[in-house]
Amino acid sequence: MSLLPELRYPSVPELVACARALAASEPGLCALRQVGRSRAGRPLHLLSVGHAQRSVLVVAGAHANEPTGGSTLRVLARRVLAERELRTGTSWHFLLCADPDGAALHVTPAPRSLLDYHLGFYRPTGAEQPEWSPSVLPPDRLPPETRTLTGVIDELRPYLQVTLHGTDLGGSWVQLTRDVPGLAEPFAKSAAQLHIPVETGASDAAGWPASGPGVHVMPGPGTDAAYPSMPDDARHSTWYHAHRYGGLTAVVEVPMWASDLVDDPAPHPAPAAAMRRLAGRLLRDSLEVERVLAQALPRLDGADGPLLRAARWALELIPGLAEDWTHTAPAASTMAYVGSVDAFGRRLPLRAAAMLLRVLRESGDRAAPDLERLVATWSDAFARRFRARWVPLDHQVEHQSRTVLLAAQQAREQAYP
Repeated sequence: MSLLPELRYPSVPELVACARALAASEPGLCALRQVGRSRAGRPLHLLSVGHAQRSVLVVAGAHANEPTGGSTLRVLARRVLAERELRTGTSWHFLLCADPDGAALHVTPAPRSLLDYHLGFYRPTGAEQPEWSPSVLPPDRLPPETRTLTGVIDELRPYLQVTLHGTDLGGSWVQLTRDVPGLAEPFAKSAAQLHIPVETGASDAAGWPASGPGVHVMPGPGTDAAYPSMPDDARHSTWYHAHRYGGLTAVVEVPMWASDLVDDPAPHPAPAAAMRRLAGRLLRDSLEVERVLAQALPRLDGADGPLLRAARWALELIPGLAEDWTHTAPAASTMAYVGSVDAFGRRLPLRAAAMLLRVLRESGDRAAPDLERLVATWSDAFARRFRARWVPLDHQVEHQSRTVLLAAQQAREQAYP
């Protein structure tokens, strides 16, 4: 049985078919069951391998636009089934896709360029993301996907939850809700072997302490956020739900396209000035998208689908974020950190433009051709600025799989010496 995935991203039905075949091949070890339904009624499936009380939960598909996790989950499930030592004393549980509705909207073929990737782009609003909704919604308004995920955690009480994430362009990094000593060195070694840069100054982890290059530990309650305007807070996400049972969460990020600009630990000569410049560009880019949106809205006849909601939500984040970058001291002063912020500043208006473009194309709006040219121009500029190089899918999957297995081993030794 090959452990390597096909060189494309599997759909959710393909993941379910693979899981069903694994469960049928080893009915004494594997079980596939439905654990919930999405808002649109799509089933959420959990594949379990082994019967030990001590457990690891692996979650894929929490963000629709990060497709590598599905490929990694498939490889991990096969590997755990094939290698007895991995399941000795530990059961493994795989949530195949936390957001099947989002996965149905984000179209990811085998992308040849950032433009290909963005032409099918979808990422829901924060309130509609399964892991993030608890940070922005009261408990009685949480979507069913979130309730399903927390219910699985309540049932399994995992000593480790791993959630498989990714980035379009950049490097690899890990976010931990509690430190896992011994993870950083083999993580960096794996990345180097596979020619994947380590994102040492990830803007997603701005202001967090690091236990090693690219391994960031979330600060405790009461710590000020690096970007005060951002409405969500990782400390209120489902990542912390495992803590009530003594567990922790590792978020493993891998890039589709790599850039060495996010792996430069050298001091930036003028980080505050650079952040102000990036804030200015962020505002200018968002205004271009907002002008198209304002002109097209009267012609869209009250449309309010998920693509349009997500585009507007992304645009609403930008003024506050630009204010943070302009008036808040940089959370770090390295070239890598400023590079990561630069990428984030390009990413946000580009995503809003891409989702709005899909809305305009579907309605046949006359503004679609001009917006498509803008999406193409920004995608090309993003790739050129960061000297983007495609990371082969088997490298993405191998590095993410290794990191999951390393985290499981190290966290187990700490929890159960």
